[in-house]
Amino acid sequence: MPTTQTTRRTSASRRGASAKKATATKPAASETRTGISYVQELAERAVNVQLGAVALAGDRLSTTVEDLRTTYGSPERAQKQLVSSIKRFERRGNTARNRLERQVRKTRTRLERELRQRRAGVERTIKRNRTRVEREVRGVRRDVGKQTNGATKSVATQVEQAVNAGQKLVKEAGDRVASTVA
Repeated sequence: MPTTQTTRRTSASRRGASAKKATATKPAASETRTGISYVQELAERAVNVQLGAVALAGDRLSTTVEDLRTTYGSPERAQKQLVSSIKRFERRGNTARNRLERQVRKTRTRLERELRQRRAGVERTIKRNRTRVEREVRGVRRDVGKQTNGATKSVATQVEQAVNAGQKLVKEAGDRVASTVA
C-alpha cells in the first residue's frame, strides 16, 4: 500500500499549503477591510473549497481503486474471493436458519406446555365441580328419602329423574368447556 501512503502525504501537504495560504491572505486585525479585499477573500475561499473537495474525492477514488486492485487483481483472485464470499454467506445462512428453527421449537414447546397446563386446570375444575355436585345430589337424595319415609315411590322417582337430568346438564356443560379449551 505504498500508493495509499503517498496519496496521504500528498493530500496532507496540500492541506498544509492551503492553510498557510489562507492565513497569509487574511488581513490583520488592525487593517481595515475594503469591499474588494473581502470579495477577493470570499472568491479564494470558494475556489479553495472546490479544489479541496476535488482533491479529497481523488484521494478516496485512488484508495478505492487500489483496494479493488489488490483484492481482485487477477481473475484467479476474483474467483477465489467469490468462492470465499459464497462459503461465508452459506455459513451465515445456515447459522440464521438454525437459530430460527431453535426459536420456532422453543415457541412451540412453550405453547404446548401452556395448553397442557390450561387443559389440566380446566379438567381439575370440572372434576372438582362434578364431585361437589354429586356429593350434594347424594345428600339431597338422602334428605328426600328421609322426608318421604314411606311416601309414594313416584315422588322419589321424580326426584331421581330431576337429579339425573341435573347431572346430565352438568356433564354436558363440562364437556362444552373442555372442548372450548381444547
